[in-house]
Formats: sequence, C-alpha cells, structure tokens
Amino acid sequence: MKYLIAGLGNVGDEYYNTRHNIGFKILDALAEVSGIRFEDKRYGYISEYRYRGRILFLLKPSTYVNLSGRSVHYWLQKKSVPIENLLVIVDDLSLPLGAVRLRPGGGDGGHNGLRSIIDFMGHQDFARLRFGIGNRFPYGSQVNYVLGEWTQEEEAVLDEKIPVGLEVIRSFVTAGMEYTMNTYNNK
Repeated sequence: MKYLIAGLGNVGDEYYNTRHNIGFKILDALAEVSGIRFEDKRYGYISEYRYRGRILFLLKPSTYVNLSGRSVHYWLQKKSVPIENLLVIVDDLSLPLGAVRLRPGGGDGGHNGLRSIIDFMGHQDFARLRFGIGNRFPYGSQVNYVLGEWTQEEEAVLDEKIPVGLEVIRSFVTAGMEYTMNTYNNK
C-alpha cells in the first residue's frame, strides 16, 4: 500500500525554525530516525520510507504553504496514491502547543495551505494531522506569530511532542484512521 504524507511549511533558511514549518519539522524528524534523505524534485522535496509493508512518500512542498495544493495534487497523481491514503500535517493556532488532532476531513480552519489543497483537489475529504502551535500573540499579529521562530520553552515541548507526531503517522498507515484518532487525539 502506498501513502503520501505531506508536511506543510515554507522553504528557505529564514523559515526553517518557524511555527508554520511544523509539517517540515515532523517529516525531518521521521527522516532522521529512519535514515532516509529528501531529494529536491518537482514541486517539493520527496523521500520514500518503507514501514511494515507500506510505502510512504514523504513530501515537503517547495511551493510555499499558501500554494501547497499544487505540490500535493501533483505527487498524489505521480505516485498513484489513493486519496484515502493522503495525510497532510499542518500547524494549528486553535490547539495548545504540542496537541495533536487527526481528522478524516473538514474545512480549512483558516489555514491557507489546507485551503490550497482543497481548491486543487476539489474536495476536503482527506486526512489531516493538526499540530498545535498555541496562540500567544496580540490581536492582529497572527502572521508574525506563525512566521516567528520557536522560543526555547516551545522547543522543549516540541522535543517531547514531535515523537507523538511520528507515532500518529505510523499508526495511521498501519492501524487506520479510527484507531489512530481514538488513541492519539486525547493524548
């Protein structure tokens, strides 16, 4: 079985350690513990990860968050991955730092990357793993917050919570949506 795991973020050194790049950060952590590397390909950085008889294509779109749909749509087709085997990892302001929520579909929740994917796909029926980045910012400063770098305190939380994100990915591809939601959404 083939899966596409798309971690959203922005390319470039200036975005590397920002909250908006949590999708990249989680996939980088998975690549590191698995000993795999990303290759710069069309519309993104891609890697192949084999886990318990499954093939996972890990994708970090190079189209920037707001145009992620182009990359995700392209790689779904290129690798012939069924839509039910797509998992998109995004940052979420409405969740406390480090909280994870797996959902089988739904709206974009104000996230431009999800909106782009929905626009390109023509529907919103794909799994998404929302990773909480908190919302400690003054009114009107949302963009600065999501594009801001992690604080030392936040990085300490990430060190504990990113491994949970890796567990969610592995569970999603082996145990399925329902089991994974029931196991991890309230952790």
